[in-house]
Amino acid sequence: MKKYLAEAIGTMVLVLMGCGVAVSLGCTSNDPTLASTVVGTALAFGLAVVAMAYTIGGISGCHINPAI
Repeated sequence: MKKYLAEAIGTMVLVLMGCGVAVSLGCTSNDPTLASTVVGTALAFGLAVVAMAYTIGGISGCHINPAI
């Protein structure tokens, strides 16, 4: 049960942090001058995955994927 809870928390952090940053920065592909928002969103997703790998990697292997 500990593995499933760790995976649920990891997926929650990934989705909330990544999508939250995308929404708060107004990440759109219509305006090429807003390239920093795309980079910020990519960094948020990357940092979320790294943070969860260090946090829950030892418990469950950190297989966080919102599609599963």
